[in-house]
Amino acid sequence: MKINLSNAKKIKNLKGFGASSCWWSPQIKDEKTAGEITELLYGDSGLKMNIYRYNAGGGYEEDNLRMDNPWRKVESFMEKDGTYNWDRDKYAVRVMRKALDTGNVDTLIFFVNSPHFTHTISGQTSGGFTEHFSNLAKNKYHAFAKYLIDIAEHFISEGYPVKYISPINEPQWKWGGDYVWQEGCHYEPEEVRDCFLAFAEELEKRNSPLLLYGPESGSITDHTREYYELLSAEPLIMKYLDVFAYHSYGSDNNVENKTEMKKWAKRNVKTPRFDMSEWCELPCKHDTKSIDGALIMARIIGEDLIYSGADSWTAWVGVNQWERAMRDGKCYSDGLLVASDDFSKYYTAMRYYAMAHYSKYIPKGSISLDIGYQTSRGLSVFAFQAQDKSKILVVSNNSRARRIIEPDIKFNTAHIITSTQYEQLKTQDTKINKITVEPKSIATIIMR
Repeated sequence: MKINLSNAKKIKNLKGFGASSCWWSPQIKDEKTAGEITELLYGDSGLKMNIYRYNAGGGYEEDNLRMDNPWRKVESFMEKDGTYNWDRDKYAVRVMRKALDTGNVDTLIFFVNSPHFTHTISGQTSGGFTEHFSNLAKNKYHAFAKYLIDIAEHFISEGYPVKYISPINEPQWKWGGDYVWQEGCHYEPEEVRDCFLAFAEELEKRNSPLLLYGPESGSITDHTREYYELLSAEPLIMKYLDVFAYHSYGSDNNVENKTEMKKWAKRNVKTPRFDMSEWCELPCKHDTKSIDGALIMARIIGEDLIYSGADSWTAWVGVNQWERAMRDGKCYSDGLLVASDDFSKYYTAMRYYAMAHYSKYIPKGSISLDIGYQTSRGLSVFAFQAQDKSKILVVSNNSRARRIIEPDIKFNTAHIITSTQYEQLKTQDTKINKITVEPKSIATIIMR
């Protein structure tokens, strides 16, 4: 495949890569393990990710709780009487601190899946008793805003560089009914607007440095544009909405949806940033030790950055459980890392290396490049330019044949990093412009 880099058009200055702290960070009780995990995800020897989504949990009462997974019970800093206990969620806070200590995290987002349980109609953070019905009481919008802003501002006063708060997560999903499994809250589109307006009013009253992030729609095609139209019609919301963020679920095999999103966003989205803030293979059809899942993730990252024109890309969770994700002797957990419930054991999922091929080798500030639709027979190629002007290709070869990549530019040396089922992040250098990409492999090619 010939790659036209000489005439490539610039798309975006990338803001980086990240993952969320749900639901794993509160489970790491051992400090040494916390350091090892954060180094793997955020350290120089690991993924070097720079975006951290901290989950501000909504709390719970043991006698009014329907979630049976202990990883899904998230402590809140606010007690039932409205006072704050800053010793809560201490293990998750320690992980966040260690991630910041790597020196690589520059974007810290406090997000919630549900308002505090005292703000909800059901008294539970897992949604209402009816599907597709908002669990946030109408008279609690401002209390919810005050609560989350209080938390974020407390951590700012403690030296944590919190920049964004994200009050809503995937508002269109049912979140409630007879079966619940995690924190979540449904919002109709007008309720999304009303909630964000309550937050903007509270930020305005405080003259707060915090900015709004969201509304983290769960799908490219489902209500995402309607959310933006409603939010952008409110000047006060737009004063504080710095990032319009969405999740890339539902379009894994539909590039047309992504290119249409890019065209729409270019015409309409006026926020400084346009982020893809969450994705995982859903449902997970490939086990954690299979290169096939990593190949899909590498393709999706490239498509979201190039074809959707996102400014950044964030994986769903840094770590997830393996005990509850076992089928037929294999693990289908969706984390970059996989751990036992008590973190006495953990290992690297193959998809970790899909993220590595981007986050380790494409620095923040690099430019995504439009080289046309470069996908053929299982081979997908995505292009970037680093600040030092070196060109970078990320290739996902999901075929069983070796493929040849021919960049149309001259370079002194191409540094090639390759991951297969059997060997990960293997490096080699070449001066030849016909570069062989192994079958069933991911390759990052840095040309200088």
